[in-house]
Amino acid sequence: MTHLVAVVGGGDLSTHAVLAAEALRRAAGRRNQRLDVELRGRGATGAPLSEGAIRDADAVLLVGSGDLGEGRFGALRRAKAAIEDVLTDVEGVIDRALAGAAPAAPVAGASGPRRIVAITSCPTGIAHTFMAAEGIQAAAQALGHAVRVETQGSVGARDALTPEEIAAADIVLIAADTGVDRGRFAGKRVYATTTKAAIRDGKGLIATALADAELQGADAAESGPARPAAAETKAGAYKHLMTGVSFMLPFVVAGGLLIALAFAFGGIDAMAPANKGTLGFALGEIGAKAAFALIVPALAGYIAYSIANRPGIAPGMIGGMLAANLNAGFLGGIVAGFIAGYTVSFLSRSIRLPKNLEGLKPVLILPLLGTLVTGLLMVYVVGVPVAALLAALTGWLKGMQGASALVLGLILGAMMAVDMGGPINKAAYASSAALISSGIYTPMAAVMLAGMTPPLGIALATRLFPGRFTAQEREAGTAAAVLGAAFITEGAIPFAAADPLRVIPALVAGSAAAGAISMTLGVALRVPHGGLFVLPIPNAITPVLGAVVALVAGTVITAVLVGVFKKRAA
Repeated sequence: MTHLVAVVGGGDLSTHAVLAAEALRRAAGRRNQRLDVELRGRGATGAPLSEGAIRDADAVLLVGSGDLGEGRFGALRRAKAAIEDVLTDVEGVIDRALAGAAPAAPVAGASGPRRIVAITSCPTGIAHTFMAAEGIQAAAQALGHAVRVETQGSVGARDALTPEEIAAADIVLIAADTGVDRGRFAGKRVYATTTKAAIRDGKGLIATALADAELQGADAAESGPARPAAAETKAGAYKHLMTGVSFMLPFVVAGGLLIALAFAFGGIDAMAPANKGTLGFALGEIGAKAAFALIVPALAGYIAYSIANRPGIAPGMIGGMLAANLNAGFLGGIVAGFIAGYTVSFLSRSIRLPKNLEGLKPVLILPLLGTLVTGLLMVYVVGVPVAALLAALTGWLKGMQGASALVLGLILGAMMAVDMGGPINKAAYASSAALISSGIYTPMAAVMLAGMTPPLGIALATRLFPGRFTAQEREAGTAAAVLGAAFITEGAIPFAAADPLRVIPALVAGSAAAGAISMTLGVALRVPHGGLFVLPIPNAITPVLGAVVALVAGTVITAVLVGVFKKRAA
């Protein structure tokens, strides 16, 4: 019988690496295949491969990233695979290793190792940003390419690409759910897609990017679309909206917390004129009159930026300010952003100037004409009907009680868990975050509590029903608990991916219950993120007891259903 040894490396020993090692062991057991597995990385607890096992082995399978100790294996036949390959097709990975550890098929459009620089970004800048980066890095390593990834998260760019790295790269790969400024990449071949593509199939994405990347012209870098034409067509309105939301969120967070602090220092009447000059009044002015006043302009401006790049920002923000002044709120801001973006994009393609005057287009002609068209449409066509629609929506949401509130909570909660960070999740999140600017806080509370429930419920299930999980999954439950406490729903993804038909219904049920209870109890949240860490902040979430009840109920329901649905671990 062929003897196979495997090394799985996750760098910092991510949950995915642990699950990949367990998947290899289970698959080998089903096939009666002799397989020894070593898990490497910070925090690894398994025994390393013995010298005897390496000496007796016929081939070695190297999975993942980091230091895999390849020097130990001498001339032993080798096969390489990414962690996501093992999680999605473990049988195929083992088959390829046993077939002789043949080198990977050449990538279309490549004649050898390539230099790749990449950018990943998602609306909230948390889980999907870094999962996509990990997917690209692992795939590039498995294919023998050199790669550097810049992550554009909620705290700005990390591991920023240098001009020298960009100049030396063969292609630029952008895996983002938001607009990315491509001014640095003039003259380079660029391919743009979503973070999901990088997470699901890093190898396939790199192969496609090497074959289909398009040359980025200098004029397009300054005033053209934010991504190649093919990717622009695929992106659609959703991606532009998510870009606006991602830039809007810091204004919502800062303003909401400052208003909460104003109430903490000055009481419920902190912003009354009689309290002018007090600390509470000053905090309220900063939060309500400054930060919150910029929410709609920022939303509109960066929707337009996603469509038309930098020339769209000014028309979009001005249109957003008009929407706010016309009481059209976030709905008017969304409309203004799309009007400004598509108007500027159309003008950029249509207006042709002599080469020596082309520089006037992005700084003078496009902002002026874009603002003129957007402003007139907002004042004379869009503003009044959208304001009436927003007023009706606001009145309906504020008046919701009983059954109607329960139903809305059920829907929002289920949306947060059904794809855990995907488009449905983000649609619920973005709409609830935007409502904060209109003074409607209950949907945001339902969405955050429902989004925390899946990883927290999984973590509790690993403790209540340990027999349903492997040892590695029980260890990963601790990490899921931390992610859940921070409102990172994606912490439940590895467990859902391993057993989707049993786990996802349990997650949806628990989140729907949490959302319904939150809406029924009238829990209000003034900031769009923070998880458990906003609970100690006075008036950030009210009533605190109602939030705790909803979260505990949803978590317990999820845990119990996971325990009921899942089979015992092998």
